[in-house]
Amino acid sequence: MRNGAPAAGGRSRAGGQASAARAPRREQGFLPLRSYATLGDGRSMALVAEDGAIDWLAWPNLDSDAFLAALLDPGRGGSFTVAPVEGYTVHRRYLPGTSVLETVFHTGSGSVRVLDALTFKGRPLGPMRELQRRVEGVTGSVAMAWSVDVRFGFGQRRVRLGRRAGVPVATAGAEAVAVLPVNAGMPSTVDGRIQGAFTTTAGSRSVVALCGAFGEPLVLPTARDLEERFDFTVDEWRRWSGALDCRGPWGDSVLRSALVLKSLIFSPSGAVAAAATTSLPELIGGARNWDYRYSWVRDAAFTLGTLLRLGCTPEAEAYFWWLLQATQLTHPRLQPLYRLDGGPRARERVLPVQGYRDSRPVRVGNAAATQLQLDSYGELMDCVWLHVQAEGTLDPDIGRRLAQVADLVADRWREPDAGIWEVRSAPRHFTHSTMMCWVALDRADRMASRGLLPSNRLSHWRAEAAACAAFVEEHCYSARVGSYTRSAGSDDLDASVLLGLLAGYGDSTSERWRATVAAVRRDLGRGDLLQRYTGEDGLAGGEGAFVACAFWLAQALARTGQVAEAAGLLDRLVALTNDVGLLAEEIDPETGDFLGNLPQGLSHLALISAAAEVSALLDAP
Repeated sequence: MRNGAPAAGGRSRAGGQASAARAPRREQGFLPLRSYATLGDGRSMALVAEDGAIDWLAWPNLDSDAFLAALLDPGRGGSFTVAPVEGYTVHRRYLPGTSVLETVFHTGSGSVRVLDALTFKGRPLGPMRELQRRVEGVTGSVAMAWSVDVRFGFGQRRVRLGRRAGVPVATAGAEAVAVLPVNAGMPSTVDGRIQGAFTTTAGSRSVVALCGAFGEPLVLPTARDLEERFDFTVDEWRRWSGALDCRGPWGDSVLRSALVLKSLIFSPSGAVAAAATTSLPELIGGARNWDYRYSWVRDAAFTLGTLLRLGCTPEAEAYFWWLLQATQLTHPRLQPLYRLDGGPRARERVLPVQGYRDSRPVRVGNAAATQLQLDSYGELMDCVWLHVQAEGTLDPDIGRRLAQVADLVADRWREPDAGIWEVRSAPRHFTHSTMMCWVALDRADRMASRGLLPSNRLSHWRAEAAACAAFVEEHCYSARVGSYTRSAGSDDLDASVLLGLLAGYGDSTSERWRATVAAVRRDLGRGDLLQRYTGEDGLAGGEGAFVACAFWLAQALARTGQVAEAAGLLDRLVALTNDVGLLAEEIDPETGDFLGNLPQGLSHLALISAAAEVSALLDAP
């Protein structure tokens, strides 16, 4: 089966089907994070609420300062709303095979459909960036109102409103956003907002578009240009998704996750952003609020493996070469994360904005870029190994570079680090980090044995890999707990050790691994979800359950022979997506509320990886 078609009697949640009717209600200007869908165009991403408000959009790029940021500050952040004037209920879905959102509003006088897209340029000359909201009358007549409140620089810059060729334009310095209504009423300016009103009838069509320019001429498209570009965007999404291999009982969810990942790919470089947003809290009112609009080396093997598994060869190649280019800037040392353009700097600063539901600080940038995270070396080397398996070869210059990386790992694996979770407490000998150092040296061994890396240090790599494993087995397994632990000499647990199993550390059929999987599920379990770890991390406050960890557990259950149990868990985890199939970084296990940044790439990567492995084992004779 392809393109998300579920198996007969299959389990797949209908990510392309309309949701149940709801009447969204804001509290102090905020909606639950579950209420958001996303739009993407390979450059930026928007978050669209159930009530027709776009509360997040950064232009020109995903990691630029947002000019619609009501998600973080309803009073000063800026928003773009299209909705009926009278009360309504809502159904939502994505148009099948696309990232174009359909929201149907049902009112007492009729119904109306809003189609939202960040459009692709296509052939005609178009704006640098474009967001279209197409409004179609379905039944009856519905009075509609729209409002655009542009607030450049997270609401920190002065905005000027004017007109060009009669079209309202908001500017700040070299930044400009035009508001172009077509059959959507005459625009007016009220209290710094550009707004209008119109009435739909059955079969009517209107458009309200935002057209952006950043240091270049502002292009104002015609109504025909807008229509052609919108239709081109739908066709391009379907062309891309139609070529994917999303077979299996969770096919619909895999397809939606693939579309999320495609939206998170920064097309100019091939980098994959961890998420579209910054500073959405891991606990409401808490301080664990981070900027995830970067690309993490820790996700490298997951990302490349997933892209290859889905048949996304161009995207896999682009990501691979971006990773090599970015890491060359700090070679042989790796940073945990890099900018989407491949740059190494990610200076962290705090913005003077309210924060989602008063969760502060709101951060831009990420200080974790300067941490030592030894697991990143294992991810890099495993990523290259996956590339070698797919391509069969490796450039000799790259081979020499990777040999130097392996030398660094052999020399430094005994050092304490900040670990995969980027703790801000004192460094320690994290078990996952040491396991991934073993992976780095193991992959160097495999590639050198094929003649792809210089082999003059091979015996040293093998000796240090054996020392890594001996350290893990002697110091990082607790007989009392019956599990590999969070760090050497500790009885704390950490779900990240499951990644060692998935990366091939040790024997998956061993009693230690089976006991570890059971202990992680028992002691870190919060319903079907998992908390990341026990023990302190140098940060105040708590957090929700980390979504990716639960999918790692499902895959680990399958890897250790518990396939039926893994399939049942995967069924329940897939059902935790929101009405349009999206996942955030974390979920509150008590309420089911989304927490953290969204859409979270690692959550969707883990879903695809677990679904692929469990599906294959279910089909195995």
